[in-house]
Amino acid sequence: MFGLGWPEVGIIAIVAVLIFGPKKIPELGSALGKTLRGFKEEMDAETADFEDAEYVEDPESH
Repeated sequence: MFGLGWPEVGIIAIVAVLIFGPKKIPELGSALGKTLRGFKEEMDAETADFEDAEYVEDPESH
């Protein structure tokens, strides 16, 4: 997980609660989840488009 252990994740969580407050954290988590989900869907769609594309050989290579 990006070279972060549980102690580092815990410190980041504590700092986030101190900065944003406990009421704002669920909203931020939801927004981050939606953003990551949208990014993953777009990456999957691009990968599928790339895999579906036909390979066309260069006629000059023969």
